[in-house]
Amino acid sequence: MITNWLLNLTLKEDRDYQNPATRRKIGYLAGFVGVVVNLLLTIIKLVIGIMISSIGVVADGVNNMADSASSIVTLVGFKMSGMPADKEHPYGHGRVEYISALIVAFMVIIVGVQFIKSSVERILEPKAVQFDMVSLMILTVSILFKVWLGLFNKNLGHKISSQGLKATAADAMGDVLITSVVVLSIFFGQFTEFPVDGVVGVFVSLFIIYAGYNIVKDTVSPLIGEAPSDELIQSIYKDVMEYEYITGAHDLLIHSYGAGRTMATIDVEFPATIDVVTIHDVIDMAERELGEKYNMTLVIHMDPLGPESMERYELRKRVKRIIKSDDRVLSIHDFQVLEEKDDRIIEFHAVVTDDKLSADKEYLELKRELERSVDQDIEGFKCRIILDIDFNGERENDI
Repeated sequence: MITNWLLNLTLKEDRDYQNPATRRKIGYLAGFVGVVVNLLLTIIKLVIGIMISSIGVVADGVNNMADSASSIVTLVGFKMSGMPADKEHPYGHGRVEYISALIVAFMVIIVGVQFIKSSVERILEPKAVQFDMVSLMILTVSILFKVWLGLFNKNLGHKISSQGLKATAADAMGDVLITSVVVLSIFFGQFTEFPVDGVVGVFVSLFIIYAGYNIVKDTVSPLIGEAPSDELIQSIYKDVMEYEYITGAHDLLIHSYGAGRTMATIDVEFPATIDVVTIHDVIDMAERELGEKYNMTLVIHMDPLGPESMERYELRKRVKRIIKSDDRVLSIHDFQVLEEKDDRIIEFHAVVTDDKLSADKEYLELKRELERSVDQDIEGFKCRIILDIDFNGERENDI
């Protein structure tokens, strides 16, 4: 209910969550709410922690302070990622959002390491924690604040596909567990001389470090450039094949420069007898419609297919039969029979699954092995193969 009220207040009637302007507004909202809530919890926990001499509560408060700083970084990240493209950054600044998440992660890890040291000192030199029912109740209420904040960021993160907000949501839910353990340690600590507070401080610190590690892990992959999902790959292939005159598609490449900033290229095949202007109009339509559907810039390369002579048909059948024996090859395309000086060349692209090759040496060895197999079986021709390694989940198999 509060989430919807805040969204209505921020967005009015604009609910296109993939629109860059809308994403920025939601990013600002999440950052502002995060700063306010975490600063409030920081003050409460630091005051209570100092009053009752609990290293666990103080560590939890400083953890909330780090969360508040991370919300500020989120605000800055959304602000910078929304900057328009310029001469130095022609594809925009979308990946700044991932960099801001990395900064948050390192801040969280540093805080965790510092409090491990303080917690170990409390174990070696125990200090009694003063039990206070009012403080315990306030800390319990703070757990509910964190639960709401976690759900709030998770909801917004899914709406705008933001890895940064999803990471913030996961961190908030981790804080719920941390504060719960701290509250329990204060309660049970009054019944034992065991340094529960110091042990819980170590636990909280390790959890903080682990949360930072998870943010790094989830952020580095899209920052470097991760493969798109199989669902997206297959969906684009299926949609491209729906257009008139297109008889085949291959070599789909997708590059992400941040949420809402995606570029893709794909090769499509069509009969060479089709008028160039006609097929160009079809390609223009496909680029525009599919670009809007998938919120990306799509570039389509045209591969005209020449008339299929009986000789070419028989050669392609023989080549497929040879290639089929190697399970590393998924498919072939762009099959051509060329005349070069005194040589007749069979040239084609072979799509190779990425989990079968692990080094350039293996790549070259496979290329030579396949070319040698074709040369030995088909006399009078030389084989020239271009290997396409399948990193994008392309799974069509026409062999």
